[in-house]
Amino acid sequence: MDRRQKRTRKAIFIAFNELLSKKAYDKITVQEVISAADIGRTTFYAHFDTKEALLEALCEDLFLHIKDSINHLPHAHGLYQQSIYPVSVFGHLLQHLQQNENKILELLASDNNEIFLRYFRDHLNELVQGYFINQDRKANTNLPDDFIINHISGSFVEMVLWWVKNGMKESPTKLDHYFHAVIEPII
Repeated sequence: MDRRQKRTRKAIFIAFNELLSKKAYDKITVQEVISAADIGRTTFYAHFDTKEALLEALCEDLFLHIKDSINHLPHAHGLYQQSIYPVSVFGHLLQHLQQNENKILELLASDNNEIFLRYFRDHLNELVQGYFINQDRKANTNLPDDFIINHISGSFVEMVLWWVKNGMKESPTKLDHYFHAVIEPII
């Protein structure tokens, strides 16, 4: 992707994020994204086939960063204080959710979050596969990997929904600790 394409894609993401901060995902039209990004319809469709594809790309960008971080923790890029890093890749993801740069919390909390939750779970499944399953699992080795992956991903999503619903009172680090306390006995 050349610089011009990257700038256009960034403009589309910024416009989409601004719209998400003002209204529900299902109420946003492609035309509104196009107008807010100040691009043409053809340009939008050169980058994304549908509004759902834009949403998926938003989710992909977040998870690509998180997946890349698995082998490069700790890295701060402004999210953490000098000596305080998340204890896991899930803590890192929770930090990003708390920062809410991509309006993901609004998507998670919306009434029509099914599409986003599907993308979120799909990417989370890949993360769980790499983080837990590809390691040498000690417990429940008789259970199918896809069952364990689905269970862990579902638990994480439900935990995040609970966190958002309850006003995000716990820190990402504390929530990460809760998550590991519940998940580690099954792996």
